[in-house]
Parts: sequence; structure tokens; C-alpha cells
Amino acid sequence: MQAENILTEVRDNTLYITINRPKALNALSIKTIVEIDEALEEYMYHEDVKGVVITGAGEKAFVAGADISEFSDFTPEQGKTMSENGHDTFDKIESYPKPVIAAVNGYALGGGCELAMACHMRIASENAIFGQPEVNLGLIPGYGGTQRLPELIGKGKALELLLTGDSINAAMALELGLVNDVVPQSELMKRVQEILQKIYTKGPVAVSKIIQSVNAHYRSGSYVGDGYKTEISQFSACMDSEDFREGTAAFLEKRKPQFQGR
Repeated sequence: MQAENILTEVRDNTLYITINRPKALNALSIKTIVEIDEALEEYMYHEDVKGVVITGAGEKAFVAGADISEFSDFTPEQGKTMSENGHDTFDKIESYPKPVIAAVNGYALGGGCELAMACHMRIASENAIFGQPEVNLGLIPGYGGTQRLPELIGKGKALELLLTGDSINAAMALELGLVNDVVPQSELMKRVQEILQKIYTKGPVAVSKIIQSVNAHYRSGSYVGDGYKTEISQFSACMDSEDFREGTAAFLEKRKPQFQGR
């Protein structure tokens, strides 16, 4: 796809989406969010794409925040539309049927932290910095930060970071559970790919349904029933898949399964 602010590449069954505005520290403009949404939509059902990595260009910033110059004079109505559109794209990331990992290669502030939190997992380089500094602008996070940050690190610590606007380093993010792992910058993509390649050996139908079932615990309004009911429904649905029949047959025959994602 042709895009102004992102680069896309499919390699080793993985779609790489790179926010490519290094001069602006990969600031998350409104158009950039649209381009991310379009890329995700384009590859959602590609059989060759089994997972997604979202990262930033360069070694300084993942996404250092939203592009403040775009909305400094917005009316409340314009702000509402901006927030709604951002929520739609970040919800798409969170509910994507394939694993999405944020490779956080530097500053992940404001909308950048929110983008990372919308992904299913976050792997950070040692120089990564996380924060929601919107309160310094007289604002609150508008892309889900007030909801996802407490889910990941707990209400008390989340409120501290949200109300003070303080940032935390990668080591603290790991301690709080905001990220899954911290590695040297040079090993970031290698670690992300290791995780994805392991997931790719599992049943794609089950992978998708695990994502949906876990999300149902936090987003019960978006699914039929609560998380437990969603799990029951998706567990039984797996049994109607070719993946289930192949997985059980392979186990009984003591061989590696050959999943087809059907």
C-alpha cells in the first residue's frame, strides 16, 4: 500500500508496520492513525500474514506522542471525532485476530504509549521510555490510555502516572507489567520474531479465539455475555475446526501438527 507516514513490509509471515516520521520522533498524526488502520484492514485475512509487528523508525522513538500542532485549536466536537477515530483503530489492534506485538524502540509517550498498550504484547528496548503526559497540556489521554493503563499495571500506579504526567523507564515498565520483556536495542526485533515464530507453530484458529476470549474479560460490552461465557463459546467453536482435528490427531500420532488456520 502507498502511505505517507508508515512503511509496511511482509517478511517471514509477519506484517511489519513502521511509523516513519523520525524527524518528528514518529509523532502520531491523525493521518498516521488512518494509515495504520488501512494497513491492518488490508492484511487482516491474508493467509501469508500470521502476525503483526508495530514499531517506530530509527532508534530514538517508537512514537513520542500525538502531533499536538494538529489539534491545538480544535473545538470539543473536533476533539470528540479525533478521539473516536483513534479508539476505533486502537480497538481494531486490540481485537485483531492475529497476534500484534509492539516493538518499542524508544520513547512511547502519550498516543505512543496508548498505541503500544493496544497491542497484545509489548517488547521494549533498554532505552524505551513510557508515559502519559497529557495532563501537562490540560488534557487527558484520548486513545484509551485511562482504561488500558490501569488494566495493565493496576489502578493506583496508573492514576499516579496519569495525574503526575511522570514517565518511567523500560526496567520499571517491566516491573509493573506494562511490557513483556526488555532487551538491548540490537536484539529487539530478534526477540519479537522469536515470540511470533513460536506462536506460528500453534493453531491459528485457537490463537484468534484466545485473543477474543481474553479481550472479553475487559471489553464484555463488545461481546456476547461475559468473559467466561465467551470462553465456553469459543472453546466449543474450536471443535468445529480443521485445526482441532489436526492438532488432536498429531498428538495421538506423536507428530508435529500441520495447522492450516481453518
